[in-house]
Amino acid sequence: MPFWQVVATTAVKVAELKKLEQEERMIEEFVEEFRSAARGSRYKRRPLIEEFKRILNGIIRRKLMKAERPLMSLEQWYEYATNLDRHWRESKREKKRLRG
Repeated sequence: MPFWQVVATTAVKVAELKKLEQEERMIEEFVEEFRSAARGSRYKRRPLIEEFKRILNGIIRRKLMKAERPLMSLEQWYEYATNLDRHWRESKREKKRLRG
């Protein structure tokens, strides 16, 4: 692949990352979309973790930032975010059910 094409592809993938937001989407769907955009972005390790944190649902992000031990890899971020997202959604459903 010519250099200019690599640069253009990378720019497109970085732009995709910058546009992503979890909002109310399920974390599994969001992580897959994030992984797809990250693949060609040339972001690695810390910059990729920072992008993931930035675009997570704010509630989930704040809880992850308070983790007992620092999350060092992107896979840890995915795993913890998935667990927190599931618990958060379950809690929302339970509150709604109890309100009647």
